[in-house]
Amino acid sequence: MDSIDGVLLIDKGPDMTSHDVVAVARRSLGIKKIGHCGTLDPMATGLLILVIGRGTKIQDLLMSEDKEYVGSLKLGETTSTQDAEGEVLEEREVPDFSEEQIREVFDEYTGDFYQVPPMVSAIKQDGVPLYKLARQGKTVKREPRLVHIFSYRIDSIQLPVVEFTVKCSKGFYVRTYAHDIGEKLGCGAHLKSLRRTRSGKFGLEKSVTFEELKHGDRNELIGKMLSLPEVSRLRGA
Repeated sequence: MDSIDGVLLIDKGPDMTSHDVVAVARRSLGIKKIGHCGTLDPMATGLLILVIGRGTKIQDLLMSEDKEYVGSLKLGETTSTQDAEGEVLEEREVPDFSEEQIREVFDEYTGDFYQVPPMVSAIKQDGVPLYKLARQGKTVKREPRLVHIFSYRIDSIQLPVVEFTVKCSKGFYVRTYAHDIGEKLGCGAHLKSLRRTRSGKFGLEKSVTFEELKHGDRNELIGKMLSLPEVSRLRGA
C-alpha cells in the first residue's frame, strides 16, 4: 500500500484541543504519523494544519510562517488566562472611548515589539509547560519574546467589545495582545473570541470541518489532502 503523505487543512471548532483533532484524524484516516502546526486554544476556532506521513518532515517549516487571526476583545475585565476561558480577576469601568483613542493604542502594537508570554501557555520552563505551573497557582518570570505585527484592522467597536483582524509572526499570543491593549487603555481587557483564518499561504478555502473529519469517508478525506508537491508549489518553494 502506498504511503499517504501530505497536508490536511482543518477548520477546528470550539471546545476542543488541537490534540483532540489529531487523535480523531488518526482514527479516521487509519494513520498514526500525524502532527499539527501551531496549537489553537480550545476556545479558538479556524485553521489547523495537519501534517501526515512524510508531511511531518515539513512541520517546523509550516509552523514558522505568518498567521492571520480575526478576534474580539472585551474591555473592562481581566482574566486569569487572558481569554474568556479564565476566571475574572478584576472588573473596571470602561470609559466611552472614541475610535481614535482605541486606534492609537492598536497603533502602538505594530512592527517589532516584545511580548511577555502568558502563564497559561505551552512554553516550557525547566522542562515543565507553564500552564502546568499556572494550575498549581505558581507564577514564574517569563522572558519577553520579539514578535511582529505586519498589519491590523479594527472591524467593529461596540463597547465594551472591539473586533479586529491581525496579521502576525509565529509565536505571537493574541490573548496577550488583547490583555496588553486593555492595560494601555487603563481599563483592562481579555480575548473574547479568536479564529485563525490564514497560516502562511494556507487559508480556510480548502479546509474540512471537524465533523467531516470525524464522520467523513476515509477516501474522500484523503482526496482533500494537499500532496507534498502541491504544498511546495503553493508556498512558492
